[in-house]
Amino acid sequence: MSIRGFGSDNFSGVLPEVFNALKEAAYGHQHSYGEDLYTEKAIQDFKQIFGKDIEIFFVYNGTGANIVSLSAFARSFNAVICAETAHINVDECGAIQKQAGCKLLTVPTFDGKLNTGLIQNHMHGFGEQHHSQPNIISLTQCTELGTTYTPEELKEICDFAHARGLYVHMDGARLANAVAYLNCDPLDITVKAGIDVLSFGGTKNGMMFGEAVIFFNTSVCQNVPYIRKQAMQLHSKSRFIAAQFSAILKNGLWLKTAAHANRMAQKLANEASLIPGIKITQKVEGNEIFAIIPRDKIECLQKECFFYIWDEDASEIRWVCSFDTTESDIIEFVNLLREKLL
Repeated sequence: MSIRGFGSDNFSGVLPEVFNALKEAAYGHQHSYGEDLYTEKAIQDFKQIFGKDIEIFFVYNGTGANIVSLSAFARSFNAVICAETAHINVDECGAIQKQAGCKLLTVPTFDGKLNTGLIQNHMHGFGEQHHSQPNIISLTQCTELGTTYTPEELKEICDFAHARGLYVHMDGARLANAVAYLNCDPLDITVKAGIDVLSFGGTKNGMMFGEAVIFFNTSVCQNVPYIRKQAMQLHSKSRFIAAQFSAILKNGLWLKTAAHANRMAQKLANEASLIPGIKITQKVEGNEIFAIIPRDKIECLQKECFFYIWDEDASEIRWVCSFDTTESDIIEFVNLLREKLL
């Protein structure tokens, strides 16, 4: 490939600060299974952002974070309400259903976002022994379609859920991009909105591996260590996840990198939208761009700069920018689009 691809922020490398943190943590001995100084520090780093009345559990990956989050609240006879496009529904190979035993109640959306009207469609069957019992709503921030919930939208959903005895989970694999886009305090779209548990993403934002599960509602946390262990998400050398988090949280690096990725996405969307034959299909509110391009041009473009097809029937594709995407990458790719499409 002559041009760096736009396939996923999982394609990106690792931040130098993360590499340095891993090198530092590599020397000497520390207690295992989270009883080390690095894990203790990372927990305190998170509490500086989200407040002291939280519980934090480090895990390997995003699927594991979602399993631990949802399993803490939901039993096998419960149901999770989510958007049809939710990662837990589309891209986790039935992990929630297998590990937690829960049913997923999906909601079709145009932009990946739930609202109380859409959720209301699943507000029935309570107390009926023949039906799975809804007990938690899962939201993705930013959504799988690159859109972002506002603090007001989140609070409305959380208030709606809590009034009916339901909990709210946030899949925050790209939470940093949402905070950067909204230019808000992270508390505004988590604690203050009423989120009960958050899957906090690291891998898509410059870490080598690792995510965090943050409980704002700590009433269920006594069982989480066992859930994490059964889900095979307990890392014996926990310090290597924790050290990375301390590195990206220091001096707001996690938001600076996300803001850069967002800017690159907006630049790519702006430039691409000027090319005849390209139609941007979703608002660009994070680091993802969705666009319809001529079907017969996709394969030749992918050979020179890889990206994924999102909806083959609609000829819709997805481009993703990362912390290490450069303006030169954007210019080269836009020039390629012009060459192939004009």
